[in-house]
Amino acid sequence: MSNNDTRMELVTTATPEHWNLLFRADPSKKLIQDYLQAGMLFARSKDGHPIAVMVLQELSPDKLEIKNIAVDPRFENRGIATKLLQDAVHFAKVHHYQQLQIGTGSTSFKQLYLYQKIGFRVTEIKRNFFVKNYGQPIHENGLLLRDMLVLTLAVSDYYL
Repeated sequence: MSNNDTRMELVTTATPEHWNLLFRADPSKKLIQDYLQAGMLFARSKDGHPIAVMVLQELSPDKLEIKNIAVDPRFENRGIATKLLQDAVHFAKVHHYQQLQIGTGSTSFKQLYLYQKIGFRVTEIKRNFFVKNYGQPIHENGLLLRDMLVLTLAVSDYYL
């Protein structure tokens, strides 16, 4: 499947399929509900079924945050996450945001590589974010997840 087989669309009502994808990136139903209420849910679908989701939320008039981004495991490693990130940059440019931000776990090696490959740079460390905000410990890549790394991209520096 090429990236051209799907396109990003705004979702007004999250279905169980959307929720399953959202939970891949965030195990907290409450946090997801909070940022869905404040943000916009986008999805890429194939044959009428969502295969990837992304939630965008305005932080300030010049800053947009990617709150959640996830791809169905059956469609991973096909460039879909890269395309979603490009979609987010395009959305930010069209809506005149200057910065695009994303947070991820300090143990999320694959995601960190992808975000930095796109041009995001670490701008903040939220120490013990996952310990404070999640009831159960999260282990990723054999490590206890504690800190969130916040990465930022200057939208004007990115060329699609």
